Amino acid sequence: MSEPVQHPRASVRARQRLVLLAEDDMALRELLRSVLVRDGYRVLLADSGTRLIDHVRRVLYYGAEGGSIVLVLSDVRMPGFSGVTALQLLRDAEIGIPVILLTAYGDRRTRAQATEHGAVLLEKPIELGVLRAAVREALGVPALRGPAG
Repeated sequence: MSEPVQHPRASVRARQRLVLLAEDDMALRELLRSVLVRDGYRVLLADSGTRLIDHVRRVLYYGAEGGSIVLVLSDVRMPGFSGVTALQLLRDAEIGIPVILLTAYGDRRTRAQATEHGAVLLEKPIELGVLRAAVREALGVPALRGPAG
């Protein structure tokens, strides 16, 4: 489950763009992974907040996966560390990777914590177009343009 997945037609530049996806719901994790892969990202999977932090440590400190993480996409409520706790740990360690949090329980406190630590919080159920736009914005990738009209 922790192997990065890459679309065979991904560009060389996109292959360097490793997204860490932490989601404990297997079906949603697979859907999100497939969207990210289709958009040309390599995806490293985690099913808990604890694994999210373990992957960050392995990649950033030990050079695992042959690249660096450019984005963390994480559920808020997961086994081990919550997505918010993982975000706080990243920021406390001065790791400035962009973070997008997903939640079905977007209460005021969760929103405040996400904002305080510079993360984007998206509500579940997530529209895939909204997710893709948030990923592009977090990475500074220009928006996709439709046909001129």
